[in-house]
Amino acid sequence: MDGIGQGPRVSFTLPIFGGIEITETIVIGWIILLAVFLVCRFLTSSLEKIPTKKRQIVAEMFVGFVNNMVETTMGKKWKRYAPYIATLLVYAVIGALVSLLGLRSMTADFNVTLTWALMTFILITYHKIRSGGVGGYLKSFASPIPVMLPLNILSEIATPLSMAFRMFGNISGGAVITALVYSALAALSKLAHLAFEFGAVDLNVLQLFIPAVLSMYFDLFSGCIQAYIFATLTMVYVSSAADEEG
Repeated sequence: MDGIGQGPRVSFTLPIFGGIEITETIVIGWIILLAVFLVCRFLTSSLEKIPTKKRQIVAEMFVGFVNNMVETTMGKKWKRYAPYIATLLVYAVIGALVSLLGLRSMTADFNVTLTWALMTFILITYHKIRSGGVGGYLKSFASPIPVMLPLNILSEIATPLSMAFRMFGNISGGAVITALVYSALAALSKLAHLAFEFGAVDLNVLQLFIPAVLSMYFDLFSGCIQAYIFATLTMVYVSSAADEEG
């Protein structure tokens, strides 16, 4: 939990272009990419028309789940967005759950959630421009009357920001609360004489159970829920812009 309030630590610096700082968020992202790649290779190796292997069944169940989400929310004609939604779900869920391994949650880094939100915003803007052209897109900011221009611009900017802050706030807020409770329990353990030292290892008895329950809620349950909400909002916003096109 260290460093939650200060942001991700710098893991190392690349000696190019005056020095490029590589944060722990980037390193964890690379690890997740490699892990997902290896899992996908394992689940999709030696595919069969009629699946008999459990790994292929698991892979098809996940693909079916995502396809059903996209078809239900966006419609069958936008099924091509299923890979993008699947990528968001997998990366967001694993990015939050890595904290269970003692790593800093990727989604507790605002740069990550903002990047995902901007990707979705680009898709929304693409469909709006494809629907009415660049001129039509620009004119929409003055709709229904020109006096609405400032509010429409703020509304457009608020879309990616609200998506980014929603996930970032929930995940980082949960991490901060857990860290504060963890520190408080350490102090209470010392006051109750339930703190023991075994060489370089400190054992605070009251820290053994409560933080684990909080971590399961904030990291596992909340992480999965926020990933699902982010993916759902992406589908809703993109499909709304796509409907204007269609």
